[in-house]
Amino acid sequence: MKQYILIFLLTVSAVANAQNDRQLIREGNKLYRQKQYAQAEVLYRKAIAQKADNPQAVYNLGCALMMQQKDSAAVVQYQNAAKLEKNKLRQAKSWHNMGVVCQNHQMYGDAVKAYEQALRCNPKDDETRYNLALCKQLNKNNPQQNQQQKKNEEKNDSKENQQNQQQDKNNQDQQKQEKPQEQMSKENAERLLDAAVQDEKATQQRMKKAMQRPQKKQLQKNW
Repeated sequence: MKQYILIFLLTVSAVANAQNDRQLIREGNKLYRQKQYAQAEVLYRKAIAQKADNPQAVYNLGCALMMQQKDSAAVVQYQNAAKLEKNKLRQAKSWHNMGVVCQNHQMYGDAVKAYEQALRCNPKDDETRYNLALCKQLNKNNPQQNQQQKKNEEKNDSKENQQNQQQDKNNQDQQKQEKPQEQMSKENAERLLDAAVQDEKATQQRMKKAMQRPQKKQLQKNW
């Protein structure tokens, strides 16, 4: 089936006081057109080092990475470019290329989401609309992938539940360990109190007996 792939290089307008990052982008674009993608990547990275929030440099870096089949790294750059870019049409290009990467890896569900986001930014993009319809059909006709995706989701949910259960068990064990300590402390306190009461009773009995004994008169000496 036909698949539309959009790989655009974003250019910057030449100005009298052109900044260094813009010069690097233009030089990188020349190398890109000559299919020297690795060298272009180096210049785009240098441009980003000069100005990290330059969406054109970030997007073009994603294109250079994609042409070198570094798809995971390319998607990261497209995501960053989409966040930095204020122009909706340029945002659409980032989302479209993310969709292409996902489509190439038969991740049709993710491709559909990316193409839908691209169309939100640029509803007039017929190529994106075609790819979206194609991926929807492929996703619908690929129950095995859908089942695997569902299994992965269930596996993640099961893992999370196991973690929660283990945490609950740890909390219960800790409570069980703390409870005997609290009981021991309470029992010790009660024993100490009982001992103090017994000592007090014994002292009172001795004092009572002593007071009941007849006292011997002391003889007074005559001088």
